[in-house]
Amino acid sequence: MVALGAWFEIYDVFFTAYIGPGLRSGIFTTSTVNFFGFTGLGAFVAAMFAGLFVGTLVFGQLADRFGRRAVFTGALLWYTAAAVLLACQHTAEWIIFFRFLTGIGAGAEIVTIDSYTTELVPANSRGRSFAFLQAIQFSAVPTVALVAWYFVPTAPLGIDGWRWVVWIGCAGAVAVWFIRLGLPESPRWLAQRGRIAEADAIVSRLEREIVARTGSLLPEPEPQPPVVQEAEVSFAELWRSRYRGRTIMMLVFNFFQSIGYYGFASWVPTLLIAKGINVTHSLLYSFVIAIANPIGPLLSMTFAERIERKWIVVGSATSMAIIGLIFSRQEDAALIVALGVAMALASNCLTFSYRAYQAELFPTRMRSRAIGAVYSISRISAMFSGFLIAFCLRDFGVTGVFALIAGSMAIVVATIGIFGPRTNGLKLETVSA
Repeated sequence: MVALGAWFEIYDVFFTAYIGPGLRSGIFTTSTVNFFGFTGLGAFVAAMFAGLFVGTLVFGQLADRFGRRAVFTGALLWYTAAAVLLACQHTAEWIIFFRFLTGIGAGAEIVTIDSYTTELVPANSRGRSFAFLQAIQFSAVPTVALVAWYFVPTAPLGIDGWRWVVWIGCAGAVAVWFIRLGLPESPRWLAQRGRIAEADAIVSRLEREIVARTGSLLPEPEPQPPVVQEAEVSFAELWRSRYRGRTIMMLVFNFFQSIGYYGFASWVPTLLIAKGINVTHSLLYSFVIAIANPIGPLLSMTFAERIERKWIVVGSATSMAIIGLIFSRQEDAALIVALGVAMALASNCLTFSYRAYQAELFPTRMRSRAIGAVYSISRISAMFSGFLIAFCLRDFGVTGVFALIAGSMAIVVATIGIFGPRTNGLKLETVSA
């Protein structure tokens, strides 16, 4: 149920890349005369990340106060409504405004999903669980690529194809919103808030379901210290000696990983067009590349718990830098697609591993707030990267874009490789302590 709701969130985030060629027909331009030009496609990309910044930083912390489940379901309805209105607009300014609103809902959703998943799965399967979650989530990427390939070059019923791409994603999200009302609250969050009886009832129900499925009794739980109900935390605690190092590490990491990740993911069709491939073929090739998005996390499940999480992050970022530079030098269509698939595999391996990693580093009482704080900086960098990549594409071509991506990944590798603690197989209380 978590993954189904997240599916439409990913559909919403990633249609940026695939409706880009359609938006360039009379509404936006690929590049702008000024760095912050609002008529360029970079402004549309930036609006989403500006909204994601507000959603992760401001609204993400609501999950620590009101619960994972409430923010979970409300955020989905928020960005679905905003997306419906976005597809009704005809000017760049209003499209940018509603794209900002959809980003707010998606930002709150992403933070809550990561907190919720981390708190519900055992220590020895957090990596696999995030990989499985992302495999389902990111099946939305080839779906939106396929839908865009069919609709964007056309105008069914006289309506621009890119509008249909947005509306199709909204239709299913409404149904999933009702389905997810059946999700339980996080027992860890309830216990932290002093609602022990409610937490115990949820865990007991889960235990009964597992016994019924497996036909065998569960082992006795290991002795744990009693849950201490602590006062609400503030952003200031992230900068105290206990968590300051991790906060700085993840801020640096998130700032640069988003340039590398979204620099490719949000610009695939446009980068292909810049290499001389026409709109229809660029969308077809983008669909083939997008198929790798759910496959990458599924393959990662085979080693998610065998390799320390920080080294999966480091290896994925290194691969992205190397593959991207090779991609930028190719002209043959088959090689371009093959390298694009490899880039997508590496980038999705990076995504699932760092999402699990950063959620493990902070305690339950401040998990959503901390994730939102460190994650929000990636939205700032991604927002400016929209303008920066458009600028690089104009002045330095595709090679310049991938040089920027490679440099960003090098900083990611150094940050996590040198300063990141190990987390695999450790209880959340142990990691956060």
